[in-house]
Amino acid sequence: MAKGKKNSGSKKKQFVLFGNLVLALAVAAGAFAWSRSHNSRPSIQTAAVQNTPVQSPDAPADTGDANHTALPDRTAAPQSQKENVTLSMVGDVLLHVPVSNSGRQRDGSYNYDYLFRNIKKEIQSSDAALINQEVILAGEEYGITGYPTFNGRFQVGDAIAKAGFDVVLHATNHAMDRGKDGLLTCLDHWEKHHPRTKVTGIYPNEKKASRITYVKKKGIRIAILNYTYGTNGIPLPADMPYAVNLLSENKVRADVKKAKKKADFIVVCPHWGTEYQTEPDDNQKKWSRYFLKLGVDLVIGTHPHVIQPVTWMKDKKGHRMLVFYSIGNYVNATSNRYVGVMRQFCGGMAKVTLRRNAGGDVSVQKAKMIPLITHWIQGGKITTYKLSDYSAKKAEENYLAVLDKSYSRKHLKLFFQKTIDSKFLP
Repeated sequence: MAKGKKNSGSKKKQFVLFGNLVLALAVAAGAFAWSRSHNSRPSIQTAAVQNTPVQSPDAPADTGDANHTALPDRTAAPQSQKENVTLSMVGDVLLHVPVSNSGRQRDGSYNYDYLFRNIKKEIQSSDAALINQEVILAGEEYGITGYPTFNGRFQVGDAIAKAGFDVVLHATNHAMDRGKDGLLTCLDHWEKHHPRTKVTGIYPNEKKASRITYVKKKGIRIAILNYTYGTNGIPLPADMPYAVNLLSENKVRADVKKAKKKADFIVVCPHWGTEYQTEPDDNQKKWSRYFLKLGVDLVIGTHPHVIQPVTWMKDKKGHRMLVFYSIGNYVNATSNRYVGVMRQFCGGMAKVTLRRNAGGDVSVQKAKMIPLITHWIQGGKITTYKLSDYSAKKAEENYLAVLDKSYSRKHLKLFFQKTIDSKFLP
């Protein structure tokens, strides 16, 4: 019996030791698991972001303006993708003789910086700034002239570059006013003196004509396409059929297809419409439907020399395209005299804010047309102001009061309000 008790006690000790060992191992394993889960668990802030629904930054279909605050993205996108990109564009730089002459300095030289001094801040604060250079700039060798066949001084281009414009649009009905040589001379000046300024719509060779103009800002690549309805009956050079971009379905379709391979956002700037008409014509509407079908994102038109409405278009698949049918003249000095001619002195700066959403798509967040007014002091400088900076006293000095008996600052403001939907005005 004594021997049996001894063996029984030994077995009990072994059992206790084994139990303690199992317990120790269990405690250690638990501590290790807790440590791993604690160190790899997302923070409360990260978890909250991951579980928060992301609101689409696309603007509401009936406004074109997004006033909501976007919620955090689901993914940790690079900072550049979270920033807004602003794109601005002004209309026709229409060099009537008084505009060209007003650049003369006391020493006989010419400088046109004053044309942009009152909007320079807006232009330089934009990520991408575009301008429609209505007339060819072939310099004094080809004669400085106004309507009906225009030509401007090189110094106008110098002022455009100095003001901070990134892209100059040259596809207009006046692109061939000085023929092939005038067009090439204009392009040569841009290339030699302002190589960082992108010029599109006219080209010196087929290779450059086949390229898409892009502007890349904050990680967003924007394609800029520019076309004109025609060249006032002046034929394109037989050896340079590519010299001016003409509105052609095949040409536009091919360009948009090419642009989509690299661009996040596509802008078409057509020179189209009926002069002095404040409503888009059937041709503009037809082309707008075609642009929408191709997947264009934004259209900013020129040529009518007056402003026209801004509107959203949407296709059956839900793709939305914003259209500024016409942003009118940036600067002009028409000699016409009649009630209502003040409309030709009213232009608009298209100002659009773009943003990339969590899915990677770039869309319009905000869109405005900033009212502009050409200010003409007869025998003096001709420049442009934002209407918001244009006082009643300043308005009284404008030579426009002689050209149009209905002119007043009040009527200028009413014209913008009548033509442009209030949601697109500042």
